[in-house]
Amino acid sequence: MGRVVRFTKRACSFLKRKGIRGIIDKINEEEMEPPKIETIEFYRYIMDRTEIPFSKEAYESHKMEETYLLNWVIPEMGVGSGGHTTIFRFVSNLENMGFHSRIYLHKSPNFKDNESLKEFLRKYFPILDERVETYYDVSLAEYAHATIATSWSTAYFVRNFNNTISKFYFVQDFEPYFYAHGSEYEFAENTYKMGFRGITAGDWLRDKLREEYQMETGSFHFSYEKKFYYPRERTDSVQRVFFYARPVTPRRDFELGLLALDELCRRMPEVEVIFAGWDISNYNIPFKHQNKGILDMNGLAECYAQSDLCLVISNTNLSLVPLEVMACNSVAVCSKGANSSWMVTEENAVLVDYDPNEIADTLEYYLTHEEEMEKYRKKGLAYVKDTSWLKEAEKVRDMLKNWIREDEAKLMESGK
Repeated sequence: MGRVVRFTKRACSFLKRKGIRGIIDKINEEEMEPPKIETIEFYRYIMDRTEIPFSKEAYESHKMEETYLLNWVIPEMGVGSGGHTTIFRFVSNLENMGFHSRIYLHKSPNFKDNESLKEFLRKYFPILDERVETYYDVSLAEYAHATIATSWSTAYFVRNFNNTISKFYFVQDFEPYFYAHGSEYEFAENTYKMGFRGITAGDWLRDKLREEYQMETGSFHFSYEKKFYYPRERTDSVQRVFFYARPVTPRRDFELGLLALDELCRRMPEVEVIFAGWDISNYNIPFKHQNKGILDMNGLAECYAQSDLCLVISNTNLSLVPLEVMACNSVAVCSKGANSSWMVTEENAVLVDYDPNEIADTLEYYLTHEEEMEKYRKKGLAYVKDTSWLKEAEKVRDMLKNWIREDEAKLMESGK
């Protein structure tokens, strides 16, 4: 046996992303030789140019139907995935608006049949309408009026899938920013050059994809789940700051926020910080705090409601958290920038630069000026009450119908 290699956390993370889960711990425990990393096989779908042809017969058989068929190609989901929840929310609303959807998993390592997938979705994503068809693999994809990519990896399948009138890209964030500026950055960025129309979460993405990649785009805005997020009574008078903490997601600036909170609590040791979004028990945190880990909507709502300020930083697109915070009658403290200002403004939230000292200064100021916090609390609550997921789904409905009709007219002209 050759020299034994002990894996670092970074190496383990890399191997897990490459689909070798379960082997890594055994390697470290038993001092086995590490496996070779199957980079070529893992990314081979990027090179695949095998086209799935347009079926004129299938088109003719659905031509007179009033209901539009949609294929949604999605990556495998985990429990509580916010991106999947948003997709399923729109899919479910569209089911009542003249569309019928089929969902197909792309490159799924854990689901090997349709029934287990359906069972998982029924348990963990009850938001998904039962009428929606779900399939564990894209090889089962059939003709549809439109086929929709939902992440950069799924776009490579949609590129090759021509058994459809229209192709769309449901874009919730600028995914190249999820990676260092290397191969995966390029793989993700290249998908914006595939000629799909973009349906984007917000105006920042709409404008960015239109201006930088010449994509035809339209956008929807955010709302919140009103049965979970609403004003709740404070149970005590402890001053608290909530922090949406995800050290595994670099774009959420965990280290920056942690430094800011440490400085705040050095100045105001009576302040308690609530961490939620990930289990941070293996981090040394010297100030008073609660580690809530990953919470469901009800748990998050309770955290927001029991906090005076909620710190939500993002270096990419805005998340749903600021609106949920406002709905719970708390004050959102958000990072500045075009990626946020399409919904979060100086009217409804406290805005900060990406500077831990400035963030600490801002948090300290508002914790010692409660009348100023109250102004934001009222404005934020008034703002979110005027939002609606149904109204946003109607925007998406109109985009889909208009673009499908446009593409079908071109198809008829071409004589295919």
